[in-house]
Amino acid sequence: MSRPPLDGIRVADFCWAWAGPYGALQLAHLGADVIRIESAKRLCPSRLIPPWPDNESGVNRAGYFNQYNQGKRSLTLDLKAPEAIDIAKTLVSKSDIVMNNFASGVMEKLGVGYDVLRRIKPDIIMVSLPGYGTSGPEKDFVSYGPPQVAQSGLSALTGYVGGPPMMAGFSYGDPNGGVHATFAVMAALLHREKTGQGQYIDLSQWEAAIMLLPEALMDYSMNGTQPERMGNRDPHMAPHGVFRSKGDDRWVSLSVRDEAEWQRLCEVMGQPELSSDTRFASLAARKENEAALEEIVTAWTQERTADEATQALQNAGIPAYPALDAIDMVNSPHVGARDYFVELEHPEVGTRRHMGIPWTMSRTPCEIRRPAPCLGQDTDAVLTDVVGLSQDEIAALREKDILT
Repeated sequence: MSRPPLDGIRVADFCWAWAGPYGALQLAHLGADVIRIESAKRLCPSRLIPPWPDNESGVNRAGYFNQYNQGKRSLTLDLKAPEAIDIAKTLVSKSDIVMNNFASGVMEKLGVGYDVLRRIKPDIIMVSLPGYGTSGPEKDFVSYGPPQVAQSGLSALTGYVGGPPMMAGFSYGDPNGGVHATFAVMAALLHREKTGQGQYIDLSQWEAAIMLLPEALMDYSMNGTQPERMGNRDPHMAPHGVFRSKGDDRWVSLSVRDEAEWQRLCEVMGQPELSSDTRFASLAARKENEAALEEIVTAWTQERTADEATQALQNAGIPAYPALDAIDMVNSPHVGARDYFVELEHPEVGTRRHMGIPWTMSRTPCEIRRPAPCLGQDTDAVLTDVVGLSQDEIAALREKDILT
């Protein structure tokens, strides 16, 4: 049977919250043995926030944590204790990758910075994801994903015409930073395979978030202009947006990319004469009269369900799709047919549906091998099988309250 791409690779995962765990999740998806180091004395925020199954809270019941930590193992260590740091160092000596998304300098203060770890294992790959990187005047600032939306410039671009900047809907900086870390780690693994060398990856979540809006940055760089907020419009397409359809708060998105699609949209709407209307005869004209154009399109979409409008538009080769809510997404026949969602038995919350792996590979198949771990559920197994401690040594550490 084919093995997953990272079979045999071990990750010491010191991450918490969202960005770091999301990056480590992708490595688990690829087959790595990801060992999450955490502590009941300083619980990860993601173990403490909803949604809760059956509205019953608990450190092992948070849907947020259980989504982004699938496939991992949990080792509890009180990293304030010197004995715990010794265990962490031994774990690193048996690992290939170390990940953390603490603020700059935290790993060094704990005694497990890169300079220490590479003496333990010279070819170790370490990636740090502080909000601002490990150098520069703001390196010691603490950051989470929501501020990065504003800092990156994304909020300045998000909002309606003539309106103020707006939050972009969710914390883009977190998963974006995590995915960038995964990519960097994969490149480092290839480099190590070729050269035998490990490396340290200093990844600023803020800088990774800036990569989400290259067009705006290039516009300023080349033209000295700040792009204006335009809602759901596009500078090079019209009509382009999300339009109200029949039903309670139901909407359909569509994009017209060129003149041929504009003519086909006019046919679909039963108004072929619009294609020769001087207000809409070219992209420039449609942009100049965009408000009137959107009223015409909305009048057509409101008379149909989002599915009906989508089907008619797609049949004409025009990109369109309903704006799905969570229920629509979970029940999507297309996504279901691709086996994207997974249902694994969790010891506390039972079988729940989770988002799975968003890719398929023909020669190196990937799968989610286990649900997210309960707090510390793999501590004994990791200490025995990986770190090499005896049962008596583990019992002594537990007696000292180091394994919590």
